[in-house]
Amino acid sequence: MFTRFNQLAIELPQPDYADANAAAAVQELLGGKFGEMSTLNNYLYQSFNFREKRKLKPFYDLVSSITAEELGHVELVSNTINLMIEGTTFPAEPDLTPMQNAKDKRSSYHFIDSAQASLPGDSMGNPWTGKYVFTSGNLVADLLHNFFLEIGARTHKMRVYEMTNHPTARRMIGYLLVRGGVHINAYGKALEIATGVDLTKMLPVPNLDNSVFDEARPFEEQGLDRILYTFSERDYRDIDKIWKGSHPETGEPLEVVIGPPEGAEMPDFPEIPEEFAPGITREDYEKIRKRLEEKAGM
Repeated sequence: MFTRFNQLAIELPQPDYADANAAAAVQELLGGKFGEMSTLNNYLYQSFNFREKRKLKPFYDLVSSITAEELGHVELVSNTINLMIEGTTFPAEPDLTPMQNAKDKRSSYHFIDSAQASLPGDSMGNPWTGKYVFTSGNLVADLLHNFFLEIGARTHKMRVYEMTNHPTARRMIGYLLVRGGVHINAYGKALEIATGVDLTKMLPVPNLDNSVFDEARPFEEQGLDRILYTFSERDYRDIDKIWKGSHPETGEPLEVVIGPPEGAEMPDFPEIPEEFAPGITREDYEKIRKRLEEKAGM
């Protein structure tokens, strides 16, 4: 089962301007082959399908705890895209063409198929597919796949970071570079325990340290590059059998934190009348409020 908190992993800055074209590029980090939907669903189904959970509990706990974090990353990237698109159009009567600015954007789906919000697809509008999920049932093969998947995800994050200087996108990517680095190292350590082969010696891949990125450094200074969360107050604590010792790149001590990170406020997006979203007028709201009060006996 899952527990959900109405918080984002980190605070996202409210942008001063819209950049829908950059938001289209960020879509790759959500629904692309190496996007957060792929990391989430790979680990999710590997955890569902895991054989001998009790016997191999530290490995099961590792995949399961990272699964929960990836769900929050899907949420974080989606909200980033929403913030980046906001303000592209303007409220007006239909004949005044209030969405005229949308027609020249890279992703018309953001304006036609969605109300200026994220979609489960990549930067070219292709829908995410379950064909991206690898769940072989073989522990070493799955861990090796996850190690490679996180490196691919890191590569795409670095490239999208270089494509846009939008502050919301860069804050999000800086954070995910640091947290993705944790996952790469965690899977590398798991593979070393399972096989004796230390894959962390080849890191970082690509060969740029996260400290090169201005928006990643503050999160490393907070120590988020050496913390692994259980995302449960009760379960998955045996990740400390794998996530222990020192960071393979910095030499700093690794730490397991019970539960989730502190989190930050969830954005509350305003209405977009030209998109008929949410389509609830002030009069509608008052009627809904009255019905709720009547149902509650107030």
